[in-house]
Amino acid sequence: MRRVYTAPDERVEAVVLDAVEGAIGACFGFPVRRLARALPPAVAWDERRNQYESSGFLRDLAARIPLDAVRVLGVTERDLFLPGLSFVFGQAILGGRVALISIARLQQAFYGFPPDLPLLLERVRTEAVHELGHTFGLVHCRDPLCMMSLSTDVTRVDAKRPQPCRTCAILLHESDDMVAVEPPSTRSGADE
Repeated sequence: MRRVYTAPDERVEAVVLDAVEGAIGACFGFPVRRLARALPPAVAWDERRNQYESSGFLRDLAARIPLDAVRVLGVTERDLFLPGLSFVFGQAILGGRVALISIARLQQAFYGFPPDLPLLLERVRTEAVHELGHTFGLVHCRDPLCMMSLSTDVTRVDAKRPQPCRTCAILLHESDDMVAVEPPSTRSGADE
């Protein structure tokens, strides 16, 4: 059976992983299984920036893809960046098999506010399906409510829904890896 795996680091709470895995199953229709927790790859750490370079995480994930995996989504609490960007909420290899999200900047505490678990869970659901959407060939969408809309700050994450718009849903369903999967529902996504 083909499935999507989550690959958490040792700090991510189970409630966050449960939310991510539920969103993956609802959006993509694959069963989801969790890999053993792992430490972040040491090669990804940038002491000068006090952040982790996300490509190092992706290389580490790519090296441990299970045989039955359609995709693997890394989930970390570490703050991520890419060269040229001060931070990223996540990264994926377009059309690849691995993606990654960070919950560091999705937490209200990062911005000096009290913790808000329901808001955090909604944000991680949205970013998880966004990054996995890239692995299925989806690019950024102009619809601000679509899961594939570009998020350059947390307010734009909050504006999105954890489902594709009609156009992205069609493109997703036509993806080679999705052809054999029954659509998870008949919802109309962000166009509702």
